[in-house]
Amino acid sequence: MAKIVILGGSFGGLTSAFELRRLLGSKAEITLVCDTDKFVFVPSLPWLSMGWRRPEEITIGLENMLTGKGIKFICEAAVGVDADAAKVVTATQELRYDYLVIATGPDLGFSSVPGFGPYGGHTECIFTLDQAVKTKKAWDRFLENPGPVVVGAVQGVSCFGPAYEYAFEVDTELRKRNIRHKVPMTFVTSEPYIGHFGIGGLRTSRRMMEDEFADREIKVIANQTVEEFVPDEVRLKDGIKLPFRLAMFAPPMAGVKAVFHLGNPKGFIPVDANYRHKSYKNIFSVGVAIVIAPPEQTPVPTGVPKTGFMTEHMAKDAAKSIAAEILGKPSPETEPVGALCIMDMGNKGALMKAYPVLPPRREAELKVGLSYKWAKLAFEKYYLWKIKRGLTNLP
Repeated sequence: MAKIVILGGSFGGLTSAFELRRLLGSKAEITLVCDTDKFVFVPSLPWLSMGWRRPEEITIGLENMLTGKGIKFICEAAVGVDADAAKVVTATQELRYDYLVIATGPDLGFSSVPGFGPYGGHTECIFTLDQAVKTKKAWDRFLENPGPVVVGAVQGVSCFGPAYEYAFEVDTELRKRNIRHKVPMTFVTSEPYIGHFGIGGLRTSRRMMEDEFADREIKVIANQTVEEFVPDEVRLKDGIKLPFRLAMFAPPMAGVKAVFHLGNPKGFIPVDANYRHKSYKNIFSVGVAIVIAPPEQTPVPTGVPKTGFMTEHMAKDAAKSIAAEILGKPSPETEPVGALCIMDMGNKGALMKAYPVLPPRREAELKVGLSYKWAKLAFEKYYLWKIKRGLTNLP
């Protein structure tokens, strides 16, 4: 019986685990290792930070979900991987594997800028459950004494979406409370222009985002490097100083420590078209953990986002490849990964579609409207229902 170990309990890890169980049945022993006992629906973290969701509404316990499908769950952090000996090391045990799936997500690089981050720094973040809860507390304090808000993404960032969503949601909520006129807002980004998103833009995204920020009276400073954060002030490389009462910035990402040595200089894993490691043929990797080269070199460094939709696509292809090898079948052909996202904009939403994710593309779409806000609300409920039951074969 093949032993398969999966690192990570979010979109990539769970999709890999459930698809492998579905494809292999009793022909594999599957173990999932994760340092948290909950699945978090990450797209809803901006809503949680605004008080529009509670943690229990967007989380599901991992153990019952996995063991119900015959998948062993180990709630520990992986501290290392010995690829030559084919074993994963945790604080208490060693797990040998025939196949390893790395779906760890990233390490968040708050150390890249002095004074950056929610722990020991001067800014908030909404990339994890704990960070979003902390940002909600900061938001409550802010409402008692409102003032300037600065939102953005520092140099090297690849995941820009949450910063856009947070800026739009703050604007919307302040207008509902009739205090928007008390709050100057600035959006700072390392993108060469607003609407670039790390993917070279999407059709008319630049013009649409410029209009949207202008309509909301949010000042945009693009193509910028953040020099440092100090209490109540963002300092940019060109000398601009932005005071703030509340600041939320997206961080750059790198590979996590346990698998960093298997990747490139930033710890991201090099993979082939089937998401197989280019040097270790029994290791696969999906999601944020893999290398995707940017479509262009930007004046200020940016990376390529790897969304939940993209991660699920990768995980399904990786699972098919592993299953085919175990069952003695030819390796399946794969299609380039695309992106399908719904961005919340507070009072409406935006549908963003790119196939493949990087240009030149066969298909690209960007639409804004109230219906996409409702679509995102509906998708949250659907996805939590689907993943709780292990139905990753559904769309």
